[in-house]
Amino acid sequence: MISIKNLSKVFSTKTSDIHAVKNLDLEINSGEIFGVIGYSGAGKSTFIRLINRLEDPTSGQVEINGEDITKLDKNKLRISRQEIGMIFQHFNLLWSRTIRENIAFPLEIAGIPKAERLEKVDELIELVGLAGRENAYPSELSGGQKQRVGIARALANDPKVLLCDEATSALDPETTDSILDLLVDINEKLGLTIILITHEMHVIRKICHRVAVMEEGKVVEQGDVLDVFLHPKKAVTKKFVEQVMGDQTQDDSLEVITSTYTSGKILRLHFVGELTNQALISQVARQLNMEISILQGKVTQTQKGAYGSLVVHIDGTPEEMERAIDYITSTSVRVEVLDSAR
Repeated sequence: MISIKNLSKVFSTKTSDIHAVKNLDLEINSGEIFGVIGYSGAGKSTFIRLINRLEDPTSGQVEINGEDITKLDKNKLRISRQEIGMIFQHFNLLWSRTIRENIAFPLEIAGIPKAERLEKVDELIELVGLAGRENAYPSELSGGQKQRVGIARALANDPKVLLCDEATSALDPETTDSILDLLVDINEKLGLTIILITHEMHVIRKICHRVAVMEEGKVVEQGDVLDVFLHPKKAVTKKFVEQVMGDQTQDDSLEVITSTYTSGKILRLHFVGELTNQALISQVARQLNMEISILQGKVTQTQKGAYGSLVVHIDGTPEEMERAIDYITSTSVRVEVLDSAR
């Protein structure tokens, strides 16, 4: 659906060149929710603006349905952009217009007849859950409602691709979840390809099928969200995973708990999918006649299934402990030895 090849963007100043995006390659499938995550300055917002040529690339290609938009002239680009909707962090609504008029605005620009515009706007108001508020002004809306208007406006021209630039970062956690649920609903109902830029791993974890991690203008890691959770390779990716699975309070308490053990081993077990629901610990204790204590645990849900981590203490002879680790590993649970108790 979207093929990005060797994409680069350089901003030149009087004193230096700033390489915001560097030789970026990505393939994004039709109908998926693809997340791009990175800290401030990673280049992710520049990247998303290159997709619809709000920024012109320095080099590289962006193909959408086989059409390289980097080669289009202004008239063809204007037509092509009608198939690429975009929602923003700060909504970008017209404050002198009602909800209905804000949503209708791109249809007016496209020259859609009034009757057809009104019918389309009513459909979108219903879709984003704003029925009854269509005559309100942006100043009368909550942050979540404003973003719903932004989403409806972005969908007005029936785009095939929806770009989301930090669309939830200005919202509180509960409102963020409601907007993310709406995006999933839109993705499923309309078959829309969604590219979502964020610095919050919670957002990626909740709705994305695949993710790319950006750092210093480059994609340093990418893959299915569940795979990235299970096997983060880069330091920056590990930090993002810790946003969801880590907890400094838990880490501190774990250190206190583990210090009380004078023998055995402390293990962190990483579960995936259906394995999170299996009684693995009791199976190991029963079949290997071994003492196992559960110290800490957490399970989170992704679009591709559940992911959980469990910290346990095992004790026995070196041979017994190795057999236990081998048994657990044979079930596809990944085992990380945190410490050998002293």
